[in-house]
Amino acid sequence: MKRRAAALLLCFLLAFWLSLPPVHAADRVYFTAVGSYVLPLSDNTMPFWSGGYVYIASSIFTGAARETLGISQVLNNDQGRLVLYSGGRSLTYNLSASYALDNDGGTYYPGAIQRNGTVFVPANTVSRYFDLVYSVIEVEHGSMVWLRQPNYGLSDKPYADAARYPMNSVYADYIRAKEAAAPESGSPGASGRPSTVPESQDPAAELDGKRISLCFQAGSSASLLADALESYDAGAAFFFTPEEMERQGGTLRRLAAQGQSIGILADAGDPDRTVAQQLEAGNAALFRATCGKTRLAYIRGGGAQSLQAAREAGFRCLQPELDRSGHDLRNAAGAQELVRRLASWRGDAAVWLGDAASSPGLRAFLAAAKEAGGVCVAYTETGLR
Repeated sequence: MKRRAAALLLCFLLAFWLSLPPVHAADRVYFTAVGSYVLPLSDNTMPFWSGGYVYIASSIFTGAARETLGISQVLNNDQGRLVLYSGGRSLTYNLSASYALDNDGGTYYPGAIQRNGTVFVPANTVSRYFDLVYSVIEVEHGSMVWLRQPNYGLSDKPYADAARYPMNSVYADYIRAKEAAAPESGSPGASGRPSTVPESQDPAAELDGKRISLCFQAGSSASLLADALESYDAGAAFFFTPEEMERQGGTLRRLAAQGQSIGILADAGDPDRTVAQQLEAGNAALFRATCGKTRLAYIRGGGAQSLQAAREAGFRCLQPELDRSGHDLRNAAGAQELVRRLASWRGDAAVWLGDAASSPGLRAFLAAAKEAGGVCVAYTETGLR
């Protein structure tokens, strides 16, 4: 019955999605879908990546979406606490902590993140604990985070095709709302400057054979980024936390076979493990996956002491020329901005992107860099290769 209902949904949506009028292009976005519902699109509730995890707004566990997933939320801002519960099971998030607790006091990482008054939770943790399934799917206007029950009748691609009409509908509403809130073209914005810059003020950037090493914080999108690099015969470096290495053995083997560099991401602020312990755990997981080890590391939040300890253990610590982790590489605009920044840099450069890149943004950058004369190479234990 559920497969028949899903098939009917597919036929209905495919029949009508083309009826939506065209809208103006905007930055790529993240949709949220729950079961058969594509939820309204808003900057305040849009999913995002952080620390290798995709985060979703806890507010989706209300209304029809709550009924579809069978999960409810209780948010108490005064106490700084969020509780997700279903069938006698619960996850409690202390908004000032980096973890959640289950009924028995078990600890689940990572914790919730609060942005602009909205609480976000990691889709991975919630799905595993409450026996759900989630996917991050590349779609026309960006990506879609889709949560559903395990027995839902469609896989990712057919569902994305079926959901094109509701996605275009909520995207059109999103664009209209942004255009209504934005100043008219050419009129002064909040800064008193015109909202657009004449193209003549943005000359074409040239890279003139510069070697560029893109360095990523590897999460669930690592495989898609590897696809993009393979398409352009380009090299890069992927830094995994020990936990991600345990989860992504197949991706590690694929990256190793492709010739990409693999490093360990260690957090100097981890209260439970030293940097040395994290590096040891990362190499143990990497060896189980690939029968190889690495001496490449990125120490997040590490001072001179942490870096020195890693070096004494034989690791080369990435210290990038450019830290672009606060700048999205998720669309063509972000790609062109990175090319311009690299063009103004003297010499070769290692670029730390953190988790700010997506497959479409990376493809746009690789194409633009190639056209500008740049060469994307891997960052290794001996530097740019």
